[in-house]
Amino acid sequence: MAPRGSRVTEGEPIAEVLAGAATVDLPCPADGVLVEKLVAEDEPVHVGQFLAIIESK
Repeated sequence: MAPRGSRVTEGEPIAEVLAGAATVDLPCPADGVLVEKLVAEDEPVHVGQFLAIIESK
């Protein structure tokens, strides 16, 4: 996942998710700053789960 405090742009990949045998890039949903990560690297996640908080201006 992108580092905390980094500026992110809508559509750019901010995380990779391993789904079965495939690795998928997750696009950023909005422009802003990644202010908090809600999951640790390699932590299992569920469909629809929030992964981070992005502050937009």
